[in-house]
Amino acid sequence: MTEIAQTYLGNIQENLALAEKLKASKDVCLEVNLSQIDRGKGRIHTQSDSGISVGIIKSRDWLLREGDVLETEQGKLLLVHIQAQEVMVLSFSNPLVNNAIELIHLGHVLGNHHYPIIVKDNKIYLQLIVDKEVIEATIRNFNIPGLQIDYEEQLESDRFSFSQHHHH
Repeated sequence: MTEIAQTYLGNIQENLALAEKLKASKDVCLEVNLSQIDRGKGRIHTQSDSGISVGIIKSRDWLLREGDVLETEQGKLLLVHIQAQEVMVLSFSNPLVNNAIELIHLGHVLGNHHYPIIVKDNKIYLQLIVDKEVIEATIRNFNIPGLQIDYEEQLESDRFSFSQHHHH
């Protein structure tokens, strides 16, 4: 049987009374670990840490956060954990001026694939929405001298908020 959770109670990092209630209800508390992509979905099907099937129903207008607590239809508390966000980081060891056309073309291709990016501190951060190997192969095809591909995991407080781009 699937536990359905759609009643939002709050976040334990902001509501001390809720955090205490959660501690006191450990025997009827479920915990789930969600990916960055899942946290924005309106319908999420997952399994709790104890192996119980869980369905979360929420508005797509808000993202679940680390420490959010929902109540299931059966009266159990559901604690949400969000997995660390891994991002691809593109940096350049050569001056960018010499590679302007290749970089424009790279930006065009990344945009056509709808890969969410953020440019910060002379680096390009890409949200991993497909396998790393797929994005890397696309980028390496440009043979841009000095291009370095690395990865970073970001904690909740440091996470980038990639906006979603849609065509109408």
